[in-house]
Amino acid sequence: MKSSHANRMNRPLKEVDPEVYDAIGGETRRQAETLELIASENFTSEAVLEATGSVFTNKYAEGYPGRRYYGGCEFVDVVETLARERAKRLFGAEHANVQPHSGTQANIAVYETVLKEGDPVLGMDLSHGGHLSHGHPLNFSGKHYRFIPYGVRRDTETIDYDKLEQLAREHQPKLLVAGASAYPRTMDFERMAAITRAVGCLFMMDMAHIAGLIAAGVHPSPVPHADFVTTTTHKTLRGPRSGLILCREEFAKALDKTVFPGEQGGPLVHVIAAKAVCLKEAMEPEFAAYQRQIVANARKLADTLAARGFRVVSGGTDTHLLLVDVYQRGIMGRDAEAWLEKAGITVNKNAIPFDQLPPLKASGIRIGTPALTSRGMQEPEMELIGNWMADALEHMGDGRVIERIRGQVRELTSRFPLYTLRLEEMQAPTRTP
Repeated sequence: MKSSHANRMNRPLKEVDPEVYDAIGGETRRQAETLELIASENFTSEAVLEATGSVFTNKYAEGYPGRRYYGGCEFVDVVETLARERAKRLFGAEHANVQPHSGTQANIAVYETVLKEGDPVLGMDLSHGGHLSHGHPLNFSGKHYRFIPYGVRRDTETIDYDKLEQLAREHQPKLLVAGASAYPRTMDFERMAAITRAVGCLFMMDMAHIAGLIAAGVHPSPVPHADFVTTTTHKTLRGPRSGLILCREEFAKALDKTVFPGEQGGPLVHVIAAKAVCLKEAMEPEFAAYQRQIVANARKLADTLAARGFRVVSGGTDTHLLLVDVYQRGIMGRDAEAWLEKAGITVNKNAIPFDQLPPLKASGIRIGTPALTSRGMQEPEMELIGNWMADALEHMGDGRVIERIRGQVRELTSRFPLYTLRLEEMQAPTRTP
């Protein structure tokens, strides 16, 4: 006869913790009934969700395949090896480490592999589209290393490669960090690699935002040019929330030792299993078509907003994202984000190059199309959505207009259902909030 404790372990979440169950149900409905336009977010497949929620969450597996500090890792080794080999094959890399828990931890691992405290590093300015972990003074990267920021030209709002080369010659960095969280244009990895060779430093590319585009050949690959390539797996790559590092074979042993035991303990095996799934999905022909549609959708959205009088930073986009200068229309990014959310459209406020406002107010909003493209939306839907966004921003404070748009959003999302079975499972909340 089973013990009462064993019986309790088999109870469903709805009974064990109705508050968390209701929160999950609420979030499931929010994702299904709103338009997700945050550039760093996406919707995974059911297969990725299933792997992430698998029994691998129970397993400790410090070490690497074939060299573990724990027993019982036979199947752990299977999924980690699959993830590593698929990452190498997908991106054409010599070595892959799939254990980092996030993109930032992947970046930390590279820094700790090749840098010493106080070393000079070139990184893209956050206010010009970079990332916190690329040297912001409040971040660990800016505290431990001497980052010199580079950015974009004022006239074109694209990376100033001549200035970057000048900074490299002047400061003689140990590492050049490329990559961005809010840069809508194609990057010239060949030019960056030439700059690093000229000054004798290493080259790291953080491709977190554009990994899916690169996997599909929609954006040039940094792998042939960079010594290290880091990424998340949950943005355009459409996998679980996690990190990944690719590198040249000469750095493989040192990098692996930095990740474990140097930086983190047991890997999240359930997430590594999900990474293996998403990497397999990214090898399918339909994934390349999906990535091309992401870019086509972003361009249509940019064109629609521009036609309504909103200035698109750099004049457009080559990727999955665009930046819109709303302050030119007298609107702060913070307020644009809030009113669009009331209308059922989720974006984030974002600094634009040479911004006049502080980051928490911001002159712009950042918009991305991966999530809506995952739902099957294409250019006609982007035109509708772009016009709804313009309507909402031009009528901020007008509840009737906002509610009208909210209704249109609900009707559109009902035609592109998301996680239908999960919604059916979570019929009604177990309690009234």
